[in-house]
Amino acid sequence: MIDLAAAEVAIQDVQVLRGFSLRVEPGTMVGLIGRNGAGKTTVMRTIMGHLPLLAGSLRLGDVDLAGTEPHQRAALGIGYMPEDRGLVPELTVEENICLPLWVSPQLKLVERLKFVYDVLPELLEMRQRKALLLSGGQQKLVALARALSVGTRLLLLDEPFEGVAPALSQRLSEVVGGLRGSGVSVLISQSDLNHSRSLLDDEVVIERGANLAVVTS
Repeated sequence: MIDLAAAEVAIQDVQVLRGFSLRVEPGTMVGLIGRNGAGKTTVMRTIMGHLPLLAGSLRLGDVDLAGTEPHQRAALGIGYMPEDRGLVPELTVEENICLPLWVSPQLKLVERLKFVYDVLPELLEMRQRKALLLSGGQQKLVALARALSVGTRLLLLDEPFEGVAPALSQRLSEVVGGLRGSGVSVLISQSDLNHSRSLLDDEVVIERGANLAVVTS
């Protein structure tokens, strides 16, 4: 599904990824494991097109993503949940969820919203609330819902369990685990495996922007 090979990426002239490679097969769940600053978020942002490849290749199936704009990647079926949630404070919960759908004309908005609310019914009662009025945990759920709305092929979840209460962590695990068998590929970045080891098919360890190890469950 996603194949990042020998990636070289820099941020403000500082090289962050050094020949890093990652492959997520269709329908599998892969953990991207590394300490803070190891390059996990850079991998996510590179896949989403927020950072350019200096060298290497990036493909989604048979599509070369190197020249594809970020909004076009959403339209290809990639959903992204950034570590900082990335919600628009003045927009409502539902408007935040709809943002990537508005640039994905091949998806039916009503149908995808129904899917999201079926998976996360707790968001229904707050769908007209502005994002700035939500707690940090509620914002995490909205960010996950936004990724789910367009993530028909691939979900990128950057530190989804970081800084959340145990009950919310369990809820997030339930939602992600419920995707197994749906055909959606999932890449989850984490500093450790306390919350998701049972979910994962493979683990890729990143250290200083390079591959350290691959573990197959």
